[in-house]
Amino acid sequence: MKLGIIGLPQSGKTTLFNALTRSNTPTTASAGRIEVHNGVVDVPDPRISKLSGMFKPKKTIFAKVTYADIAGLDGNSKGISGSLLNTLGQMDAFINVVRCFEDDNVPHPSGSINPARDADAMLTELLLNDQIAVERKLERLVDDRKKGGLDKGVIERQTVLFTRLLDALNSNTPLRKLEYSLDEEKELSSFGLMTRKQILTVFNLGEAQSDPQIALDHPGVAIPGKLEMEISQLSPEDAQVFMAEYNIQEPALNRMIRLSYDLLNLQSFFTVGEDEVRAWTTRRYATAVESAGEIHSDIARGFVRAEVVAYDDLIALGTMAECKAKGKFRLEGKEYIVKDGDIVHIRSSL
Repeated sequence: MKLGIIGLPQSGKTTLFNALTRSNTPTTASAGRIEVHNGVVDVPDPRISKLSGMFKPKKTIFAKVTYADIAGLDGNSKGISGSLLNTLGQMDAFINVVRCFEDDNVPHPSGSINPARDADAMLTELLLNDQIAVERKLERLVDDRKKGGLDKGVIERQTVLFTRLLDALNSNTPLRKLEYSLDEEKELSSFGLMTRKQILTVFNLGEAQSDPQIALDHPGVAIPGKLEMEISQLSPEDAQVFMAEYNIQEPALNRMIRLSYDLLNLQSFFTVGEDEVRAWTTRRYATAVESAGEIHSDIARGFVRAEVVAYDDLIALGTMAECKAKGKFRLEGKEYIVKDGDIVHIRSSL
């Protein structure tokens, strides 16, 4: 899972990046340059720690999430450059950082603090970029029809699809709001349309500042970015004292990862043993064979069955042997829908 942190200059993108990744990346402005900083963090999950204590494996591996701090967007709606577009296209979703804090030492590029305006500016830039891309695609399809180079059926199918996309964009509807068939999903998978990606808006608050309560058509959250960055640099003991002083219930990382999982409709399942206890990420409602593919494609190809125990059952009963004795150990086929927290062992012929 890779999420791109975007936003207008001076919005605090790098501050949030540092808070989430416990990094010390300089927060100085990039002056319009394209810069990308990547940070990989463990997904906090107390269930993994509990399972590790139970099985005492040689290795304990948490699920991972990558955050990318992306500079280069400025909300000018003049189109996104090729190199930046390529970077954005690699993201699974976006975190749009919107400035709410006041700081005379960090002037806002537009001269004033206006979260509603800034949130809309970034969304508009992404939408207009998709408009340009879809219009160009339709123009190429007209040329292809004249030249006769492509199959007529393919041209007609793509023309219908991209016309529908353009109609939505022209009405200011992001493409993530549309429904797609499996064939359409495949058609668009390599096209890199920005508004098809899910987005989470983070309102970057100043200390003691309240949530601006701005209406959005997608998830949003308010976080005091600078304060959270300072907390992330502390030892766990000092961080607890600091959080208690400011009445912060948990670090921003924990909240953001939960929101990120919800945004992308993801969940975790576990594999356990003496060698390794590990968390894996899969989509919600994924089948057993699809989840096996998260471990290795060969395991999915050779799938025979899945041995499944629910996390809560294992913790309550204490051992796998007791789960078997109490009928909580199940053998499931390819179409079994994996649940969040399932402990799964895949039997494979390969």
